[in-house]
Amino acid sequence: MTNIPKPDPALLEKLAEANRILYDQSIVDGFGHISVRHPASPGHFLLSCNRAPGLVTPDDILTYDFNGDLAVPSDKRSYLERFIHSEIYKARPEVGSIVHSHSQSVIPFGVTGQRLRPVFHMSGFLGSGSALFEIRDAGGNTDMLIRDSGLGRALAQSLGQQNCVLMRGHGSTTVAPTIELVVYRAIYAEINAKLQLQAAALGPVNFLNEEEAALAAASTEGQVVRAWDLWRGRIGPLS
Repeated sequence: MTNIPKPDPALLEKLAEANRILYDQSIVDGFGHISVRHPASPGHFLLSCNRAPGLVTPDDILTYDFNGDLAVPSDKRSYLERFIHSEIYKARPEVGSIVHSHSQSVIPFGVTGQRLRPVFHMSGFLGSGSALFEIRDAGGNTDMLIRDSGLGRALAQSLGQQNCVLMRGHGSTTVAPTIELVVYRAIYAEINAKLQLQAAALGPVNFLNEEEAALAAASTEGQVVRAWDLWRGRIGPLS
């Protein structure tokens, strides 16, 4: 199928910038990815070809359907874990953008079965806590990668209605309505993980309760453009 509307070039540039920002903020390195739902064709999404996030350009962005298949032919190689994105978009119509990363401070929570919970107002999006995904329950012993639609579906089910799911021995996946907001959430999930580890070493943690988290998220996320402009300024023009 090739009659899908072409994405707005400004959106392709923003998605490339988001990849660069996540790299600059040490949320991704040579691995990890961010996607966005195709605004003119909601049954498709946009994701870079298999490339290190810090090198992504608008020309690298490919279009996929919800089976994880290329919807517009390309000779560029696809990310293996595109099924993370396809199955979450299928399950969550309100999700507009997704980040999958291996940010280091989050890993200890997944391997111990501990949820990320909001320790400060900037991470109110964590609500009552992150979801947890155990890949053994879905696929037995694997290489930990979400390499097919069945594993992607299981991940989406574990995510449920939360904004972040921890993947034991792998990393995390974060969702939001927009590119700017999902980048914000991915960055502050990592910051919250660092602070939660530090706080737990000192004693019992007084987390934000669910209502506090919701009120804080409404306040801080309404100003996400302020952070986005700062992060975007750090990466400079795309080459």
